[in-house]
Amino acid sequence: MFTSVDEVSARLAETGYLASPAVATTVFLADRLGKPLLVEGPAGVGKTELAKAVAHVAGARLVRLQCYEGVDESRALYEWNHAKQLLRISAGRDETWDETRTDIFSEEFLLPRPLLTAIRGDEPTVLLIDETDKADVEVEGLLLEVLSDFQVTVPELGTITATRRPFVVLTSNASRELSEALRRRCLFLHIGFPEEELERRIVRLKVPGIDAALAESVVRVVGALRAMDLRKAPSVAETIDWARTLLALGATTLDESVVRDSLGVILKHQDDVLKAAAKLDLDAV
Repeated sequence: MFTSVDEVSARLAETGYLASPAVATTVFLADRLGKPLLVEGPAGVGKTELAKAVAHVAGARLVRLQCYEGVDESRALYEWNHAKQLLRISAGRDETWDETRTDIFSEEFLLPRPLLTAIRGDEPTVLLIDETDKADVEVEGLLLEVLSDFQVTVPELGTITATRRPFVVLTSNASRELSEALRRRCLFLHIGFPEEELERRIVRLKVPGIDAALAESVVRVVGALRAMDLRKAPSVAETIDWARTLLALGATTLDESVVRDSLGVILKHQDDVLKAAAKLDLDAV
């Protein structure tokens, strides 16, 4: 898919994703080595967008498993179409049970979910396992077979092995520690808040028409907010939202009034807003 780290950077940039050297290098290695990529970092720094960008530049189908508390095998791997099976059983009253059982546990009655869908695909595929840390620990066991051998076992049908391995991206906000067994199967990438220069480039790219000086001021203020002891520091996504807000308001500079009136765009808790309003020194940033 990629021939060099520089190609990764260039092709991701064409989609609007500006990758740091560490991001571009790790994506290149994951592709070259055929290893899943575990991307960890705070919410809103571009983990999910990275998988979407890779799928876009590769011309690949994006298959997404959104993890949450309570997600189980039937939502992640596959389940049987029980309603259709019951209809088939009712229609085959003259058949023996062995004949009926062989029929109802066939491909016709199988409902593939994201993991099985990605494994069975014969076209370029990016498998995104999003917010893996939100799933129960037991779900990690389901992932081990998939990420170790790129295969899924369906007891009634046998083992289904990938003929074309998907490019796998797992994301985590680190709300809980993932198992060492899962980590061993992946290349690891941490995406934190970007350096000021990169974040300015991201803002200028994502918010066309914003003045360079205003973009620089936005990034500096956001950086100052991240340095405070807040419940939730503003993410890159919120930096972009704030830049768009200021552009919509017709602001050309960041004066105290416009900042205080729009803090709710970048800060999501009232105590954070109050703390920032009290401590933020615009003259210093």
